[in-house]
Amino acid sequence: MLHTLMNSPFQCDFALLLRMLKRGDELLLLQDGVLAALEGSQALTALLTAPITISVLQEDVDARGLSAQISAKVTPVSYTEFVALAVKHPQQMTW
Repeated sequence: MLHTLMNSPFQCDFALLLRMLKRGDELLLLQDGVLAALEGSQALTALLTAPITISVLQEDVDARGLSAQISAKVTPVSYTEFVALAVKHPQQMTW
């Protein structure tokens, strides 16, 4: 399943998101959700314990001026790669 986090981890039910993540799921952080990829953040620490792949939409990171603060443990993706993720995962959940 593809999970997309569009809101700040402080403005959604982040604890529920963490409970819903299953082995093999992918999480794409976009819009204000990119805040969950900040190096050293509590949100990132929690996400890194899940058995998932974490990606972040590079254009949204750039738009917020956060490129230097995003963890290297998160994979930056383009809009084209975002579409590929959506095609790969017919089941999706938006947070």
